[in-house]
Amino acid sequence: MMQALLTSLYLLLPVLFGGIFVHYLKQSNKDQFIKLALAFSGGFLLAIACLHLLPDLYSAEDAGLGIGMYILFGFLVQLILEFFSGGIEHGHVHVHKGQAMPWGLFLSLSVHSIIEGIPLGNQIAGLHAEVGGHHHGTDDTLLFGIIFHQFPVAVALMTLLLQTSIKQSSSWIYLLLFGIMTPLGLLVGLYMPAAQIGADYHMILAIVVGMFLHISTTIIFETAENHTFHLFKLLAILSGCFLAFLVIP
Repeated sequence: MMQALLTSLYLLLPVLFGGIFVHYLKQSNKDQFIKLALAFSGGFLLAIACLHLLPDLYSAEDAGLGIGMYILFGFLVQLILEFFSGGIEHGHVHVHKGQAMPWGLFLSLSVHSIIEGIPLGNQIAGLHAEVGGHHHGTDDTLLFGIIFHQFPVAVALMTLLLQTSIKQSSSWIYLLLFGIMTPLGLLVGLYMPAAQIGADYHMILAIVVGMFLHISTTIIFETAENHTFHLFKLLAILSGCFLAFLVIP
């Protein structure tokens, strides 16, 4: 239980820091920061997916066509979620001053966060077998990937919320609600064994990996300007990939 509480705190902190960061960053610099932070997280997510999560999934005893189908399913789920979120996961912040609370966007982000929190709960509960020589119960790679992506998304979300018609205090409430969604998914994975919903750890992780692949590739390709990479964005992507090499067990 203590590990679940600590992991939940780790997941909540980048969201809180993202909200605080918005108040100290000049408006003219916010878009540039969000793009660079997302480029870094996109490089990290793509690297951990290719170098660690995908090899582990396909080394599982029950791997095969089924794993590929769930990865594709996760990719398509993320595509559908971004239809409602407007692509805020990769830096698209479309808002008009004084507009109403964008509930579709908020609910889409919440569903995404809950889903990616479930395998974290499975890891802590020890509901999966050792895969590829690594025991995911002590593997923080997935956790790092979520944390690095949550921070820029929280910055983008808070930037958007402050432009709506809701009060600033309400903006913080909604940001905190968003922040607890991944810990909520963690609790679902912790207390509801995957077998109870007719799934297993690898199925759920494959869906999350598919979502990561959609997010990371979209981020990387959308950092292109006139078919060329801005030097700082390119360096951010490469830095994310390099860090992944350092944290992968």
